[in-house]
Amino acid sequence: MALLILVLFAAAIAGWVAFRLRGPIRPVASARPIAARGDLAADESATVALFEQASPSVVHITNVGVRSDSFGLNVMEIPQGTGTGFVWDERGYIVTNFHVLQNAQRAEVRLSDQSTWRAHPVGVAPDQDLAVLKIDAPARTLRPILIGTSRDLKVGQKVFAIGNPFGLDHTLTTGVISALGREIRSVTNRPIRGVIQTDAAINPGNSGGPLLDSAGRLIGVNTAILSPGAENGGGQGTFMGIGFAVPVDTVNRLVPQLITGGQPVRAGMGVLLAPDQTLQRLGLQGALVLRVVDGSPAARAGLRATQRNDDGDVVLGDLIIAVDGKPVRNSDDVSAVLEDKGVGAKVTLRVRRLSGELDVPVTLIQLE
Repeated sequence: MALLILVLFAAAIAGWVAFRLRGPIRPVASARPIAARGDLAADESATVALFEQASPSVVHITNVGVRSDSFGLNVMEIPQGTGTGFVWDERGYIVTNFHVLQNAQRAEVRLSDQSTWRAHPVGVAPDQDLAVLKIDAPARTLRPILIGTSRDLKVGQKVFAIGNPFGLDHTLTTGVISALGREIRSVTNRPIRGVIQTDAAINPGNSGGPLLDSAGRLIGVNTAILSPGAENGGGQGTFMGIGFAVPVDTVNRLVPQLITGGQPVRAGMGVLLAPDQTLQRLGLQGALVLRVVDGSPAARAGLRATQRNDDGDVVLGDLIIAVDGKPVRNSDDVSAVLEDKGVGAKVTLRVRRLSGELDVPVTLIQLE
């Protein structure tokens, strides 16, 4: 009996030592088998195809500034911000927002193949927040974006934005057209009309990037967001579900002008309009003719300027209250109509004088 107890005790000790040396017994495990994915849904496949087609046209833009110490020594180039742009054509023209390049001493463009190119300024349209750069990249590395139209867009259409939010390049976001015909203010505080509103996520860094339709065509340039603390272009603040894009019809009209002449071709009739604040103080609505340029279409049409009579009293000039039947509330309304009409177009001004209202036909010319 004593021998049996001794053997059992020794066996127990041996088992305990073996357990301590080997550790606890662990279960056997292996990777789970992979379930078959199957085909992508039709809308997923379409989105993937759209991104693969359009993303090579999208570029990353860096705004570079120059800084030096208080003694003017140790001059350094410092990135001041980033934005997005897109390839306009195979000659290397790049389109973006004006505010992306504002105050830049230099700009760099990084293509989808990750090559980086020094960009040369070509032209700007600050009132529409558009700018054109040029890079000397080989044509084989450039994929021009497909151009669509914005005049026939419908609320509810799917849209896609590709850009570099917070420096994260080639980011795709999706949404719909939330509204059309919006108005925002450019960096010059001039109104940009006909703007597209979308709920596709647009954040700082997306500015200047393309807004695409479901065919992958450019329909707008992402420009601004509506967000607490945000400036034009979403400079500060974060996306709250309301973004704005300059319509492609405006872009397609202005970009060739910027490439050719460096600035937009401005149509006018040769008048200086009074500040809107002046009309507000007078309790008037419209655009008041302050001065008429000698020999201009306005002078030939007989428009009357504001002047003083022999007694020194101010005699108000013509008050423009409509252009081609469109009511005029202020001077911006006149500028918008003339911009849409273009050089050489004939417009009819509805003006109010002391003697009553009359229609005045005017042919628009190019302003210097």
